[in-house]
Amino acid sequence: MSNSTILITGANRGIGLELTRQFSEDGWQVLACCRSPEDAEDLKVLAAEYPAVEMFLLDVTNYDQLAALSSQLKDRPIDILLSNAGIYGPRGVSFGEVDAVAWRQVLEVNTIAPLMLAQAFIEQVAISRQKLVAMISSKMGSIADNGSGGSYIYRTSKTAVNQVVKSIANDVEGRGISAISLHPGWVRTKMGGPNGEIDVNESVAGLKQVLTGAGLAQSGQFFNFDGSVIPW
Repeated sequence: MSNSTILITGANRGIGLELTRQFSEDGWQVLACCRSPEDAEDLKVLAAEYPAVEMFLLDVTNYDQLAALSSQLKDRPIDILLSNAGIYGPRGVSFGEVDAVAWRQVLEVNTIAPLMLAQAFIEQVAISRQKLVAMISSKMGSIADNGSGGSYIYRTSKTAVNQVVKSIANDVEGRGISAISLHPGWVRTKMGGPNGEIDVNESVAGLKQVLTGAGLAQSGQFFNFDGSVIPW
């Protein structure tokens, strides 16, 4: 049994739900956060099955709510702080059609909120054993990998969150805290769609291995779910 703790945002479905499942099965204490716990039926089933799963209300863009949760959990060491909640935004939008309002909404969830989460919980991470801040990004945020263009809204939000991770890694290294960015693969989930290359179980099994093995030697890097490094 593990005495370690992970906090996961967007834990009610898809990758977040499966992360909750797999970490709880391994004996981790899981602080499972989502916007509407009362409607999160699958997560409630997991919490009933695994007493180590604790459910918390958290809209990651509600920063008063975020501060209140941090205060509530102020004495809890958090070994892995995992920013998983994210949105894609409008699909099929070509150059010349990008809507600024939709773009701001995606940046709020995918880029600003992860940094605010890290700032809010860095002290809980600092008193843990593993001391890891991790953010779910996407290979679509890799500038080096962009050979097709398009997807301006989602791509830029993930490129920006990668920069957030890199800066955090530099800023907290002296405290023994690590920060990494993760690509879960093209996963068959509600966001990824039915044509994804891998299922959620395979993605999360790989992510879990990367997360549990990450430390200062891996800090400031961008990892695929299989453990390989992705160029920025």
